[in-house]
Amino acid sequence: QVQLVESGGGLVQAGGSLRLSCVASRTIFSVNTMGWYRQAPGKQRELVAIFTHGSNTNYAASVKGRFTISRDNGKNTMYLQMNSLKPEDTAVYFCSARYDRDYWGQGTQVTVSS
Repeated sequence: QVQLVESGGGLVQAGGSLRLSCVASRTIFSVNTMGWYRQAPGKQRELVAIFTHGSNTNYAASVKGRFTISRDNGKNTMYLQMNSLKPEDTAVYFCSARYDRDYWGQGTQVTVSS
């Protein structure tokens, strides 16, 4: 079993920044696929940013240039730096990591006010 715990969400005004963290209970050194997703009320969960093949990154078009995904293998932690936040970024943000299967965190709420 692997536990993923997200933190760093909150309420921020449009144009502001937040940094989300996702701490894993096992080493992420050998995890090639891990990323951030979000789900807004009434909408399906969508990919925000992801590591593939270890260090390759991909971003949703809606966040490219504003969000940055990073990881610190020594701390078993993945981050999502979110800048220039918009009201449409409001959602519950989840992290996911692929070990023997995909594991998910419980989510952290991000609310961006206009």
